[in-house]
Amino acid sequence: MDEEYGDFEEVVEEGQQPTQEGEAPIRVRKPRDGEIIGVIVQRLGGNRMEVHCVDGKVRNCRVPGRFKRSMWLRPKDVVLVQPWEYDNSKADVVFHYNPGAANQLRKRGLLDSIKDEF
Repeated sequence: MDEEYGDFEEVVEEGQQPTQEGEAPIRVRKPRDGEIIGVIVQRLGGNRMEVHCVDGKVRNCRVPGRFKRSMWLRPKDVVLVQPWEYDNSKADVVFHYNPGAANQLRKRGLLDSIKDEF
């Protein structure tokens, strides 16, 4: 069952106890093999958008049909993309990080290579 949702890692902030009463540790989805973290730069219309990825490339991404109604994306949102096998300049958006999870990615340093532009 855990394989279906990917790898998660619990994050404990400095100076806090790992298990405080009433609070659960924050879980952040990590990229699986072939997936890359990116930030939406611009919406291009329809289900297309330009995403600046951590590896330094700007990819033309689309939201697959199964996610169209469940993902509402805006510029500066942090997403997880999976590049196409035959064309590395294009990708599919497979996951959208909520603002709290995006902050945890920034604290961990996973967005350091693209933070200068935003």
